[in-house]
Amino acid sequence: MKPDHPTSDTAAPAHTQEAGKGLTAAQLLKRSLDTFLAKDIKGWAELCDENVVVEFPFAPDVASRKLVGRAAIYEYLKNYPSVIDVQRTPTLKIVATDDPSMAIAEWSVSGRVIGNGNPYEMSYATFVTFKNGLIVNYREYWNPMAFMAAMSGAKF
Repeated sequence: MKPDHPTSDTAAPAHTQEAGKGLTAAQLLKRSLDTFLAKDIKGWAELCDENVVVEFPFAPDVASRKLVGRAAIYEYLKNYPSVIDVQRTPTLKIVATDDPSMAIAEWSVSGRVIGNGNPYEMSYATFVTFKNGLIVNYREYWNPMAFMAAMSGAKF
């Protein structure tokens, strides 16, 4: 018997979307960062709209500078916890904007690259827009030189 509503591994559960309704953009951004930092990449992808646009403008790999769709971003990030072990978040500041659907985070992480043992120290500026409690646009800036130095040959 076929289900009435087809689902996929990357479909946002209804409870995820419902849980986001009524929260401010800053609260939604905090929830998304908490989920990501808990290494729950599937859970993070579920906080994204099916047609989310994710941009990493300074990514060394040109192909990963703009990803479209929940499935694409999940595929890109799913192995992150097995590559980079984020151990702490020294700074985290979330700012509301004049646009009630957008929030900005300035944050940093400290950890290590699992494949080579190098320290991983990175600061981020993240701009996120939400609609109906889900991420519709996620744009994140970080230092590609620091990333490449930390990775030094390790694959992301």
